Amino acid sequence: MKIGVSLPVREMKNDLGAIKAFAQLAEELGLSHLRVPEQIMRPGSGHLHESMMILAYIAAVTEKIELMPSVIILPARQTVLFAKQAAELDTLTGGRVRIGIGVGSSREEYGYLNEDFANRGRRCDEQIELCHALWTQEEVNFQGEFHTVEGAGLNPLPVQQPIPLWVGSRAEPAPTVIRRIGRQCDGWIVMCDPDAFPQQRETIRAEALAAGRDPDAIGAEAGVAVVGPRKAEWRDRVANWGEAGLTHLCLRTLGGDLSVDQHLDKLAEVVPQIPEPWGVQI
Repeated sequence: MKIGVSLPVREMKNDLGAIKAFAQLAEELGLSHLRVPEQIMRPGSGHLHESMMILAYIAAVTEKIELMPSVIILPARQTVLFAKQAAELDTLTGGRVRIGIGVGSSREEYGYLNEDFANRGRRCDEQIELCHALWTQEEVNFQGEFHTVEGAGLNPLPVQQPIPLWVGSRAEPAPTVIRRIGRQCDGWIVMCDPDAFPQQRETIRAEALAAGRDPDAIGAEAGVAVVGPRKAEWRDRVANWGEAGLTHLCLRTLGGDLSVDQHLDKLAEVVPQIPEPWGVQI
């Protein structure tokens, strides 16, 4: 089980020195990946950097850690432009990008971006297909319901061909989301409790098998807070997820009303306490 951490960008706001220090500390401690949250603009959304831009900044000050926006509301964005941005970030990082995607639930955000909220699921399925083509072919000829690309392609192509796409969803994913994960994507961000995880995994495996895919190649990532109301049990929760067969786990220092310095202190404190055999290797 690979263990990473969520960057507390809401709490750090415009303190770029702290953001840099947190990312570099996560890398130095041997964590596998760094996740950042995503919003563009919603009513009352609060302070939040655009995820691809802040990851480009972090890419320049790190060397090994995987970078993951979580999650990009894909149908709210122009597909070819986003595919280009993702390919560029993957190139700049030497292939250290994994992308969380979802369809979202904010009609307002779709409206601000002049995109259709009603057909977002169908468009997302097509976007995934087109992104895969754009990331793996020098010349793309694609005709879909919503997109047409003829005789053109991205240059440069990304290091990873294709860039991994992981789906974010609710605690109980809709059947269309289960299908999307199993048939098109590389993994999913788990929001349910460990007890419900095996059943969700089996439904996704069934979709993968129906599509002729290897279900064992589909990853799963959950989150564990190391601060807040459940901080006393975080080590047990890590162990429970590891025993459940999770492939990735994301620690969270956010939500505990910590100061900027306390986020770094907390990260340095908890990583050596990760229970065996899931402790990180520096």
